[in-house]
Amino acid sequence: MHKPIKYAEKAVTLAAGAMWHVFNTVNSIKPSKSFTPKWSDKPLLKSWEKEKPKLGWPRTTDSLCPKCVPEIRNKIVAGEIPVEILRNEKVGEIKAQIVERDGKILMVKDCPIHGHFEDVMCIDTKFFEHIERVFPGRDIRAHNDKGLHDHGSSTVTHGRGSVLTIDLTNRCNMMCDPCFMDANQVGFVHELTWAEIQTMLDNAISIKPRRQMSVQFSGGEPTLSPYFLDAVRYARKVGYNSVQAATNGIEFAKSPEFCLEAAKAGLRYAYLQFDGVGNAANSHRAIGNLFDVKLRAIENLHSNGVDIVPVITIINGVNNEQVGKVIEFALANPKKISFLSFQPVSFTGRDEEITPERRQAQRYTLSHLAHDAKNQIGMGEPARDWFPISFMSTFSDWADLIHGPTAEWGQLSCGCHPNCGTGMAVMIDKETKEFRPVTAFLDAEQLAKDIAKVNDAARGRFLSVFGVALALLRNYSPMEAPSAFKLTDLLQKMDKCFGASGRNYGKVTGDRTLEDIEMRRQDRWNFLFIAGMWFQDLFNYDFRRTEQCIIPYATQEGEISFCAYNTGVGWRNIVEKMHMTATLTKWYEERGRHEIIAGGKNVNLPSKEHSLILNMDAVNADIQHDLDSQGIAKTAREEKLRARNADMAKKAAEDARMAKLYREVVLKEKPAEAGFVPLNTLTGGIAPAPKPVAKVENKEEVGSFGD
Repeated sequence: MHKPIKYAEKAVTLAAGAMWHVFNTVNSIKPSKSFTPKWSDKPLLKSWEKEKPKLGWPRTTDSLCPKCVPEIRNKIVAGEIPVEILRNEKVGEIKAQIVERDGKILMVKDCPIHGHFEDVMCIDTKFFEHIERVFPGRDIRAHNDKGLHDHGSSTVTHGRGSVLTIDLTNRCNMMCDPCFMDANQVGFVHELTWAEIQTMLDNAISIKPRRQMSVQFSGGEPTLSPYFLDAVRYARKVGYNSVQAATNGIEFAKSPEFCLEAAKAGLRYAYLQFDGVGNAANSHRAIGNLFDVKLRAIENLHSNGVDIVPVITIINGVNNEQVGKVIEFALANPKKISFLSFQPVSFTGRDEEITPERRQAQRYTLSHLAHDAKNQIGMGEPARDWFPISFMSTFSDWADLIHGPTAEWGQLSCGCHPNCGTGMAVMIDKETKEFRPVTAFLDAEQLAKDIAKVNDAARGRFLSVFGVALALLRNYSPMEAPSAFKLTDLLQKMDKCFGASGRNYGKVTGDRTLEDIEMRRQDRWNFLFIAGMWFQDLFNYDFRRTEQCIIPYATQEGEISFCAYNTGVGWRNIVEKMHMTATLTKWYEERGRHEIIAGGKNVNLPSKEHSLILNMDAVNADIQHDLDSQGIAKTAREEKLRARNADMAKKAAEDARMAKLYREVVLKEKPAEAGFVPLNTLTGGIAPAPKPVAKVENKEEVGSFGD
């Protein structure tokens, strides 16, 4: 039975609906012109002015040949052809078609040299249609950016991103499959100097639109860089509110003191590699106690003021069973986990030469994620509760409007292509742990349309805030919300996210303190965002996605789209070789070897204690065995080993065939009788096949038998 307040709230929402129609009618008369904010040389965009790439299916787009590109890239790295070819020519580019077949969306393409390629983009046409239909359009075109955006077909053209990624080093203390950058395997060290780090951070805020971006320090393992803490500190100093580290967590798990230092320097989020619940689920990373490392890292980081975003690389047949378990882990620990980032595998780096059989078996898409969440724990409807990450840009546009033309920074805006990322928002009561997908009690699609109308009218701050408040109320269904959730909680959540009222919920600016962090954590409601970010590889590459990339890499050669850097043309290999610090041999001679933990070894943890709530059945579960019955390799290393063994067996068979042919043709021997084998091919003698030898149990028996 619903509480009385729910019925009162229902009356308020009905009244708000009636008021909205009056407000919208009046507000739409002679809309104001968009102003040009201080952080841009171009005006704010009306909803109808936003560009959209061609969507739907069938459609044609520009892609890459999975075979041509590595060949060209290797020649550039070897110095055989100049890097300028990537800026001036469409190397390796071919057309691709997005089509429907058997209820799935595929990318199919043909190279005149290497033939036909195809791959799955989506397993649910309704899901695909939904996320593309609600895409609000591209961000403001980037301008004043020629010095940073000049990469031919791979050039970022829209917006200025939402997460600036800076790889501090290509060194790592792990040896993982998969790995975007093939860490520890390229034969040289690429590690940024302090001057280079400062320049990259300064350059990023020089272009427009000058939006507030997160800065994510990555690698390799960024904590291995001697400038890690200095980089965090400097990023906060020059104005970035959200400073992140993409980390495996080993150094944070070892030392609470290091976590405190990072928090004081300004680290806000740790994007923590987290492939599942339990050591078995993480065993493909080849560290024996890796889950214990994750738990201890979460404990140390959170207790010292750093928030944690578990980042789960999902591989079909390897750990996709972990989707529900990881979500349940977050639901059980709402005070410590407020964001999950699932990343369907991208076959690049060590996996670029994957066989078609393994690629087909391990391919995982955003639609797989939405369906696994529903099928494994009954959470969410794929075509109702999942939206493209760029859906939130309408809300960011509203925040830009109410903060006015004098704001120093634009709002963070995730304006990526709808095929790049999706998400589902879940509201959790931290006290009772009751939860509900936000879109189960808030009509998000209609709300975005209403807010777009408020934005298009471009009135002053008061009317814009009032209009969105009405839109929130009229699209809210109190009976479907968590039992303790109130209308005032909904309004406060919106205010806390976008700073509409100016109320202090705890600062997020560079001068924030631990008190500010604790103040923001006092909120009873955890807005858990379950995101899926699908990075491209050469088999599903689409240049319409890289053009509006929201995760540019800052490099010595400018800012490059995440996918163009790591997976497409592969600018990483080229840039790092052009600007390598030293060969591995020279680095080791001058600075020594850093520790690499692999081969099933354990990380030496001072303590394994933590306060996280765990489902022990999930923790103790065995690894996923789906691929075993199919005879499919799980990693690039395993695949190469199988190929090498197959080559050896093939060579042995060919040697035996040639030996037999030599005996029959050259030595004129007769074929051996069944049950007999040649003992001496020179004399042609034969002997009965030897009887099986009893199993030898110890070394001494081997020695005496050999004697």
